[in-house]
Amino acid sequence: MNTNEDTILFRVTSRSLKYFLLMFLGFSIVYAISHALGGLNIIPILVYVLQHLFVPLGIMLFCLITITVIFESLR
Repeated sequence: MNTNEDTILFRVTSRSLKYFLLMFLGFSIVYAISHALGGLNIIPILVYVLQHLFVPLGIMLFCLITITVIFESLR
């Protein structure tokens, strides 16, 4: 295996980080638009989703990034 090639773990981690950040950006846009247009009743729903979806996903993604860094440094 050539050391310049990306491993499967690195590709999975980078794609997961990309989609997590895109999802967070989407929720940020929805929050800003709903706040600007006066739809304040959707904000508690967004906060609930952030607390119960994004926090565990963020922790799992952080652990995946840490594992990837360790394995890539050993390689």
